[in-house]
Amino acid sequence: MIPTNEQIAALVRDDSVHKSVYTDPQLFALEMQRIYGQAWIYVGHESQVKNPGDYHTTRIGDQDVILVRGADKRVNVLYNRCPHKGAKLVAEGDGNVGKFFRCPYHAWTFKLDGQHLSAPLKNAFEGTCFNPSHPDFSMVGLARVDSYRGFVFASQSPHGPDLKGFLGGVITSIDNLCDRSPVGEVEVAGGIFRVVQRSNWKVFYENLHDTMHARVTHESSVDAARSEAQSLGEMPFELLIMDGNGEPYDFWEKLELRAYHNGHGYMEAIFDPAAAERDEVSKAHFECLSAAYGEERARAILGMNRHNTVIYGSGSPHTVFMQFRIIRPMAVDQTLVEIQTFRCKGAPDAVFDRALTYANVINSPSSNVMPDDVEVYARCQEGNMTRGGEWISQHRYAGTDQGLPDGAISTNGTSELPMRNQFAAWKHYMTATLIAKESTHAV
Repeated sequence: MIPTNEQIAALVRDDSVHKSVYTDPQLFALEMQRIYGQAWIYVGHESQVKNPGDYHTTRIGDQDVILVRGADKRVNVLYNRCPHKGAKLVAEGDGNVGKFFRCPYHAWTFKLDGQHLSAPLKNAFEGTCFNPSHPDFSMVGLARVDSYRGFVFASQSPHGPDLKGFLGGVITSIDNLCDRSPVGEVEVAGGIFRVVQRSNWKVFYENLHDTMHARVTHESSVDAARSEAQSLGEMPFELLIMDGNGEPYDFWEKLELRAYHNGHGYMEAIFDPAAAERDEVSKAHFECLSAAYGEERARAILGMNRHNTVIYGSGSPHTVFMQFRIIRPMAVDQTLVEIQTFRCKGAPDAVFDRALTYANVINSPSSNVMPDDVEVYARCQEGNMTRGGEWISQHRYAGTDQGLPDGAISTNGTSELPMRNQFAAWKHYMTATLIAKESTHAV
């Protein structure tokens, strides 16, 4: 039996959530309808489909979709399905279909915007209700598609806020990522990591702003980095980015956590005003941006030091090291994470090289850091399947969040404000008839 809205609402308290939100397959199925069937979800970047016919396959919730560049140069997002027998039109991955889609089963063809083009032996349809211009015989496009600075989002619902309204305050993180290019543009480059995690999709979102876990979960990689640095007599970049997880608690307590409507937010590190002139890569980047924008704006761009912005339902852009970790739910206990790395057009090659280094050292499946997280996520999933308790605590600094006109801010960088905000948004989506009566914590 499908739970009522009242039953769903009761799973989220102001300072805790019921463990079934991570383990109940029925709730997961509802999430695919009520969250992923409603919200704007990141599909891909325009640079992945540069030419007409270029396509990139991905998922929105439990739906397979295709991002494709049309003949008119516009980007389209279509369900990956032929209307004849329902076959997937293209296999998973990237490629180019040429001037039209051709079904591998019966050779029905479709224009790059999904419109029916042709079917073999058309005389066989004479005297039937088959009508090539009827939507039933074309590929189906998603209800809404929009792009912001090259980042393509789609919504399966015709209703709701526009893309900019949905993104709210975190749109500035996308701006900052693009502004790190002297021409204001980025492109996906260097390949994409893919990791399947044995845990619910919401665990990753919570961990992105969980400042309490870093020095504990990543203790082994921090110790290894410090030991190697000691033997080398220096702390090179590859070790420094691992060592950062070992900062003392008072460092994490000073970080700003910001929460916005719809579950979004970011964790902002403390800006070092000398960063633009400290190391050779940053110095070259600063000089490049100064030539394009002027020193004041260049310093402001590099000074926006955000770590793990959350776009709820889509994933996490990391502006400093130019990544986007895309979070795709696969099952109640299985999540696919894709890590895209971006090149800032016109920036020094060393900036992109550093981004690749960060991706390999921190985010790749074979890194010394990501496996720590993947392991504890799985342990959370397994532990919540036991009878050892019913509720998940989100009590850290509960009741102390400060509401601001453009969002909410924590009073302490180790607060669980981001988790509470995400579940306020979850409850908001999942209890459709209550939406008009409720608001998220980001007020």
